Formats: sequence, structure tokens, C-alpha cells
Amino acid sequence: MSTKVLRIAVYTLLVVGVLMFVTQVVFAAEDGGHATEGVHSIASTLLWIVVILISAKLASLIEKAGQPAVLGELVIGLILGNLVLLGISLFEPIKADPIIAFLSEFGVIILLFQVGLESNIKEMMKVGPRSLAVAIIGVVVPFLLGWLVVGPWLLPGLPTNAYLFLGAALTATSVGITARVFKDLGKLNIPEAKIVLGAAVIDDVLGLIILAVVSALVTLGAVSLGGVSVILGKAIVFLVGAVVIGQYASPLLCNMFSRIHTGVGMKMTIALGFALVFSYLAEQIGLAPIVGAFAAGLVLDPVHFRFFRKPQVANEIFEEADKLPEPHKKKLHHIADHLSDKHVEELIEPIALLLVPIFFVYTGMTVRLETLFDPKILLVALGVSVIAVAGKYVSGLAAGNVNKHLVGFGMVPRGEVGLIFATIGRSLGVVSEEVFSVIVIMVIITTLFTPPILSMLLKRN
Repeated sequence: MSTKVLRIAVYTLLVVGVLMFVTQVVFAAEDGGHATEGVHSIASTLLWIVVILISAKLASLIEKAGQPAVLGELVIGLILGNLVLLGISLFEPIKADPIIAFLSEFGVIILLFQVGLESNIKEMMKVGPRSLAVAIIGVVVPFLLGWLVVGPWLLPGLPTNAYLFLGAALTATSVGITARVFKDLGKLNIPEAKIVLGAAVIDDVLGLIILAVVSALVTLGAVSLGGVSVILGKAIVFLVGAVVIGQYASPLLCNMFSRIHTGVGMKMTIALGFALVFSYLAEQIGLAPIVGAFAAGLVLDPVHFRFFRKPQVANEIFEEADKLPEPHKKKLHHIADHLSDKHVEELIEPIALLLVPIFFVYTGMTVRLETLFDPKILLVALGVSVIAVAGKYVSGLAAGNVNKHLVGFGMVPRGEVGLIFATIGRSLGVVSEEVFSVIVIMVIITTLFTPPILSMLLKRN
């Protein structure tokens, strides 16, 4: 194992060095050629995309050490984003590039859409009550610990509103990171994964309510029961409406568009259209767009695409099935429909291979390691991180007769969601730079350490 890790480290240093050299040469050539600002900007973005994708593929070497690829992508992003601490600012423009930021957000939407496609509504409904219990515990416990215990204890003297925002930041769960680990290891269909994914969606709704209430307390000094009820009502209406209406609307739309064309291009357009429209509607309701993308993947069923041309293998199975007696015919039709559904996932896969690594590398790049240099902040952050892990881990106790450790750790990573909560608190003037740094370190720890722990638990499971 140590030899593999050493080899990976050497490869990492070599490729990062080559990337830096090539990037420097290209930019020097552009400056020497007096490229216009618009052309330079677009050309730079194209080069940054290449740098991120190659870095992500390099990071996949970590799989040789038995770790999921997402961990390598986060770590390589962390390295590139903090080379400035060594006086190397070559990759700093990536953080400020709006196109890269957009592609990153698009990537996590595609990831959750894929997860939805590979999930099943009926199977998730079976674990619905357990997902609800896990989500409630995973939100209430961290919030109360952050607000009433760890905040006043480790950061004494701050206003109550600061402790409220600290507690709110601890409630977040980054479903994208956990989902990627399950997907990388081919474990999306195990009960633990279904419970975690269902709980993460509910977690997003509950976290939204807490964030809205805390923000209202800060800005207005009070919050009404009616305001909370409106937020909760909109979230429930969207989630239920997306699943129910989507189940009826998707076959109608597929039938209508199949009259225009039955090729794979139209099939992919409809699939992506569902993902983007549902993401847009979720954003308008006030939920995270990734919740809408996940819901879109859930409502798209293989039978909805029966009007389109099937993959060649599916066509052959359908032809052979028609020659057999009814029981065998029905079974083969079911297999062919399943292959058709896989075809949708295969159409989305190339887009995911392009965009999803951008999200994780970019997320790693936005983490600032200089916050680790203050010993006082670091010690406080370690204490907050312990509470952050424990607060989510105990939610696994409500998961029922499954691997509770797997469910508990699946809820741990905060990722970009925790950073969003902290950023809102800072914009409202409630979260100081000290508290913000503590939250950032907590996000780093829970984001980077969860994938290898989950990987180890999944392999044991």
C-alpha cells in the first residue's frame, strides 16, 4: 500500500509540474501575441477546462490505493488552489472564472440527475420513514449542539445570532459527495444508499427552513409561524408535485416529441430538459437546484421512452420475445425495457464525465488552507468538526436494520452546502472572519475524510 501511495504522489507532482509548465508557456505566448481581452478570456477558460480535466484524471490514480475517485479530485483541487501559498499564483484565475463556476454547478446537477436515474421511487418509498427519521435527527442534533453547546463553549462572547448561524451551518449535508462515493463503488442500490439519498433531500428542506428562520431573526428580529409554514409548504408541494405530475407528464411529452424524431438525440434532449427544468423550478421554490435534478431522474422511467428507438440489443430481445409464449415474452420485455433505461444513463454518461470532475476539482480549489495557520482557530475548528461528525453520525441510529455506521457517515460531508450557509451569515454581518474560518476548516475535514471512511465501510459491508 505504501509503495502505491508513494507512486501516486510522484505521478501527481510530475503531472502538476507539466501542467504548470504548459500553462505558463501558453500564457506567455498569448501575452507576447498581444491577444485581445475577450479572446484571451475565452482561450484561458478553454485551457483551464483542460487543466481541470487532466488533473481529475490524474487524481483517479488514487483508486489504485483503494479510495474513490472523488477524494482524488477534491485533493488535487486543494493542491492547485493553494499553490499560491508557495508563491505560485498560476491557477488563481480559475477561482474567479464565471464560466468554470457555471460548469461546476452544471456538473453537480448532472451528477444528481444520474443518481435519480439509477434510483427507483418505489424502492425509496420503502425506506421513506427511515429517511425522514435520519434527516430529522441529522438536522436537529447538529443545530442544537452548534447553537447551545459548542458555540458558547468554544467561541465565548459572541452574539446569539452567530451561534445560530454556526448551528445552521452544521445542519447541511452535501449529497453530491456521498452520492458520488456510492456511485463510484456501484452501491447506489443498497438500502443504506437509498436511506441516505432520501434523507439528504429531506435534510435540504429542513436546512432551508432553519436558514430562512435564522436569517429572518437576524434581519427582522423576529420570525412568524406563517413564514415558516409557507417555506415548508412550498418545499412539500414541489417535491410531491414533481414526482406525481412528472410521472404523468413525462410519457405524454415523450410521446409528443417522438412524433418529431425517435433518435437518441431527441431522447437525450428530453432527459436533459427534464433535469434542467426541474432544477430551475427547485431554485424558484427556494430549494437547491440539485434537489430538482434528483427528482427529475426519479420520475423518468424506461417505459416513458418506449416511443423511441431502442438500443440494438433491446430491439433484438423484443423481436425474440414476440416468438415466445406469454410468460417468457413478458420477462424478456422487462429486460429490454431495462436496457432501454440504461441507454438513457449511457447517453448522459459522457456529459457527466466532462462536467462532474469540474465540480469536485473546483470545490477543492475554493478551500483556503491558510485558515489552518492560526493555532487557536485550528483547535476550535477541530472541536467543531468533532461535533459536526457526531451530530450527523447519530442520525444513523434511526436507519433501522441496516449498517447504521454507513448511514451515519453518509450524512457527514458538508461540502459546498456548509460554505453557502457560512457565506450568507457573513454577508449579513453575523458571522465574523474567525467563525467563518472555523466553518471552512470543518467543511474541509468533513468533506475530505468522509469518502475514504465510506469506501472502507462499503467494502466491509
